[in-house]
Parts: sequence; C-alpha cells; structure tokens
Amino acid sequence: MLFLLNLSADAWSAPQSSKLISKMKNIELCNGSDRSSPEPQIRGCTALINDGNETTLVRAVAHNNRGDAYVAQGNFEAAINDYDQAISLNPDFARPFNNRGFAYLKKGDSDRALKDFDQAIKLKPDYGRAFVNRAEAYQLRHDYQSAARDYDTAVRLHPDMGAVWNGRCWMRAILGELQPALADCNKALSLKPNDAAALDSRGLIYLKMGQLESAINDYSSALRIEPALATALYGRGIARIKKGDATGGNADLAAAAKLEKKIAENFSHYGIQ
Repeated sequence: MLFLLNLSADAWSAPQSSKLISKMKNIELCNGSDRSSPEPQIRGCTALINDGNETTLVRAVAHNNRGDAYVAQGNFEAAINDYDQAISLNPDFARPFNNRGFAYLKKGDSDRALKDFDQAIKLKPDYGRAFVNRAEAYQLRHDYQSAARDYDTAVRLHPDMGAVWNGRCWMRAILGELQPALADCNKALSLKPNDAAALDSRGLIYLKMGQLESAINDYSSALRIEPALATALYGRGIARIKKGDATGGNADLAAAAKLEKKIAENFSHYGIQ
C-alpha cells in the first residue's frame, strides 16, 4: 500500500563520468529498480542521502523511498525515522505522511496513523491511497461508517482498482448494507477475477444473507487461492456449523483461531456470532 516517488534523471546533464554513472545507478536503485530484495533500494537511497552535494528535495525523496524499503523488511521503526527525516526536509511532501501513517498502522498505532493520513489528504486532497489507508485505520477502531465514507472517495478517485471496490464491499457488508455490498464485490471481481480478498468479502455477505452454500463456495474459493486466510476459514466454519456440519465447521474455527487470535472477537463486531 506504498507509493514510490521517482527521482528525475534529467536533473543531471553533465558529461558522462564515473561519478555521474554511479549517481544514476543509485537513483535507479533508490527508485526500486532491483526488486530482488529491499537491500539494493536501501543501498541506493543511503548513497544519495549521504551525498553532501544533493539537493534537499532529492534527500527528502531518498528518505521516503528508503522508508518504503524498510517497511518491506518489516523494520517499521527505521521506516518511521526515515519518513520523519523526509517530512523535516519537505513538510509539504504528502507521501511520507501517508507512508509513515501506514507504518504506524502496521505497529497498531491507529491514533498516529490517522493524524498522518489526515495530513497527507490535507496536502493532496486527491490522494486515493491515503483515503484507503485511513479507511483501514478507521476499521481497526471499529468506525465503519467513517471507513465506508473514505472508500466512497477512493472509489471515485480510482474506479478501475478492484481493491477499493472490495474495501467498500467489506465495509458495507459489516454495516449490513448487503445488496450494495454485493454489487461492490461483484465489481471488484470483474476487475480482478479470482481475488481471494473479494471472494472472502462476498462470502461474508452471503453468510449474513443466510445463503450458506454460496458463502461456503466463496470461502472455499478464497482459501484455494490463499490457504491461510483466517477470515475465510472462520466464516466458512460458521457457515458449515449453521448447515449442520459441526465437525468441519469447528475444524475451520480452530484453524482460524491459530492464525488470528482475535478472529472471533472481530467477527462479533461484524455481526456474526
């Protein structure tokens, strides 16, 4: 859920030299040209950050991009530190606010995440990714109405992205707006067929509608794609129990609980007991 900001190679028009070639290579690496691991991006961005001749803008972007690489590693503290530096160098730079919010979200700090997403949206009102991330933060706080409103905006800004339709589908399903939710999930699947997340969301809708066989089918399809999807396991377990298959249902519930300790609590917030 992170955007990388490209550095312009056109900024350097001096005659080719070993120094210039090295700098261009670092720009490419910092932009994420080598996807083998986060390490090459960290290395390229670090070289740009440590170059005393670089502009403030370049160093701000390099800190942002290195933060992205640290997020990919799961090193959220290092990422947050880089986003802090990017913001300090360029306070009008929306992306490190969004990306720092994402890192805070991964750490479970929804308060700080929300503040950063708010600022990213203030700086860039059409920042669709920040609306999606803020919706996720609202969801963690069980503020589903606010999350749904942010997904409304994300759908308007990015109508060709299946993930935003699925996000709104999930929120509407939780809120009990089942027919609109179903339309959103179907739209998501038309844009991205066989998407485990959208199948999982539609499974919840069918479960709430009492269409148990359809729910089981969607959950099973999602699990064939993503076998460790805890929500699909739990939802299928509930549907199986409601259909009279206590053995299969309880096995699904137990498997889901091993993957996600609070899965039963979360489903109670979704209106499923």
